Amino acid sequence: MFDQVSIIGCGLIGSSVLRRLKKNKLVKKLVCYDNNKSVCEIIKKESLSDHIASNPIDAVKNSDFILIAIPLSSFENIISSIKDNLKPGSILTDTSSVKIGVDNIVKKLKIKNVTWIPGHPVAGTENSGPNAGFPELFQDRWTILSPDKNVKDSEIKKTSLFWESMGSKVKIMSVEDHDKIISLTSHLPHAIAYNIVKTVMASDEKAKADIVRYSAGGLRDFTRIAASDPIMWKDIFINNSSLIIDAIDRFSQSLNEFKKAIEEKNSEKLLKIFEKSKEFRKSIIKAGQDTDKPDFGRK
Repeated sequence: MFDQVSIIGCGLIGSSVLRRLKKNKLVKKLVCYDNNKSVCEIIKKESLSDHIASNPIDAVKNSDFILIAIPLSSFENIISSIKDNLKPGSILTDTSSVKIGVDNIVKKLKIKNVTWIPGHPVAGTENSGPNAGFPELFQDRWTILSPDKNVKDSEIKKTSLFWESMGSKVKIMSVEDHDKIISLTSHLPHAIAYNIVKTVMASDEKAKADIVRYSAGGLRDFTRIAASDPIMWKDIFINNSSLIIDAIDRFSQSLNEFKKAIEEKNSEKLLKIFEKSKEFRKSIIKAGQDTDKPDFGRK
């Protein structure tokens, strides 16, 4: 596939990529970098990389494929530091959940002789860090690639094959379409989850203790979403703010309509909302994005 691959950022996503590449022996040489020494110690202990670089510049030298898997707030600094040391003809890609922002950064820095292909593996868990990574993280999940129209098909194919080797399905989509869709499928649900937890936490101490003790599946699942990496999600809400605000406005309107139906005891309208929601759930299962096993097959 590639002679040398470099991974910058070895948290959940980066370490999972390393584990998959190592497990399947997909590249000749794996190089990685992370600015957290404890993360590097874990990577070294588990022998997940052939070389752990001491800085980003050394990490990307001679690499054919460079994957940036870091928080959005660190993206510009990293790209600025490596842009003059990238191997001519190499592919630069990323894993960010917001694409317009990172695409603008790379274009602003005017990187030459390198193919830039924005990417987003739509996979993850509520856990973060290298210990949370596992080689099957991307299995049967989607990875969205958002190359410019002038990018060669051959380079898009190489990047697609990389993610397919991770077990992922690949979809080509513009950065604009990506950010709009993900604002609804991922960012809005996280906004709701954070605020459900915030609402519950505002209860008095006795009530809060009982709520925790008797948490039903609904609240439990929302807390799982709200347990995601705080730094990553802070960056996401800042970098995709306008689309997330639009999504929240739409949600607020729907919530007010729902509230009105409850106030009016409008059983017909409530039943219609519940039935449509149940059908939507079935469509997600049919699309292979979840399972109908008890407790959604989660352990």
